[in-house]
Amino acid sequence: MLPLVRIRHLKKYFPVMGGVLLKPIGWVKAVDDVSLDIIKGETFGLVGESGSGKTTLGETILMLQKPTKGELYFNEKEISQIKGEEMRKLRASMQIVFQDPYSSLNPRMLVRDIVGEPLKTHRNLGGEGLDEEVLKLLAKVGLGEQHLRRYPHEFSGGQRQRIAIARAIALDPAFIVLDEPTSALDVSVQVKILELLKSLQKDLKLTYLFISHDLSVVERISDHVAVMYLGKLVELYSAREITENALHPYTKALISAVPIPDPRAKRKKILLSGTIPSPVNPPRGCRFHTRCPAVRSECMEEEPQLWNVTSEHFVACHLYNRR
Repeated sequence: MLPLVRIRHLKKYFPVMGGVLLKPIGWVKAVDDVSLDIIKGETFGLVGESGSGKTTLGETILMLQKPTKGELYFNEKEISQIKGEEMRKLRASMQIVFQDPYSSLNPRMLVRDIVGEPLKTHRNLGGEGLDEEVLKLLAKVGLGEQHLRRYPHEFSGGQRQRIAIARAIALDPAFIVLDEPTSALDVSVQVKILELLKSLQKDLKLTYLFISHDLSVVERISDHVAVMYLGKLVELYSAREITENALHPYTKALISAVPIPDPRAKRKKILLSGTIPSPVNPPRGCRFHTRCPAVRSECMEEEPQLWNVTSEHFVACHLYNRR
């Protein structure tokens, strides 16, 4: 299977300004040397706590944030240095659905104009032709003609996210970043949105990067999963292995926090001490060692690489270093 998105040693650093002249005095290492492949037609899940760099990675892949360093390929073409009209044309193939449907839609625009904006900008549609295309898009996400000339405040959270999804698929993209698209919604609505996303993926042959802090949601929708901690990937595996074969202590802690619907079932929770360190000054060695229940001396000195356990399973942990 060919990767639609391929990144190698990708970094995104943000300057920390200080001093009288407001010059850089440090760097926030939001994404630090990340490599992965996203296969055409699949959903790649990206999991981690707030502040781990998930959203920054998604935005950097879309070139909404310019990479500090590294290689970024889309459809086998290196795109990290393109700009101008070439970048504008590429935008039609790469879209995003943001986390909060209450702030991602312009409150002063009608649904017709929100969903139709990409069509006006990229295809010069207007008038009745635009209305027809917008109605087709709304139908794909479960909305109708009665919603065309309403404002975002007239909709529920789930309906607003459907509008955002309609906007994202307007230009027939190949790749969509879903940045926690269900986290602001009720559980019953989350299920419906996930079912809609899976249905659209099948019908439109879409490829997703699904960003979430909730492993139970990722289990439901993803084909492959990467776990991110403090700008680094710590584990990468097939979603089939997520519960049974998770290896990294951080992944195990995330899994232990997922609620079990059966009240008779028991799972030992792994409580991590402390908070995620600052990305401005990450710990030496393994970045997780300050919170890891299985920390060893080499964890404090040497940074682990992603070692392959199987052909589809990689883990950055000295417990599994086979050197």
